[in-house]
Amino acid sequence: MRVLLRVKPGASRTAVGGRYDGAAGPALIVAVSARAVEGQATKAVLEAVAAAFGVRRTAVTLVRGATSRDKLVEVDGDDATLGSRLAELLG
Repeated sequence: MRVLLRVKPGASRTAVGGRYDGAAGPALIVAVSARAVEGQATKAVLEAVAAAFGVRRTAVTLVRGATSRDKLVEVDGDDATLGSRLAELLG
């Protein structure tokens, strides 16, 4: 399943949840405490998304947006389970 993300680097704590209505469509908000320096925030985002969906970190792959706040990730797993979890996280 592919998921659009809106990243907030440098947050006070890591959190996954909420909806951002951007130009590409609705995106899941991911706040991470890591700064956007040398890929640290992207790495933290992939780890946070894996934890939020209950999958291994290796099941989450960055498709596009390595240096952008708007990212697209691929989450491997059961689509029905992932879809219901995404609906919960979007609120």
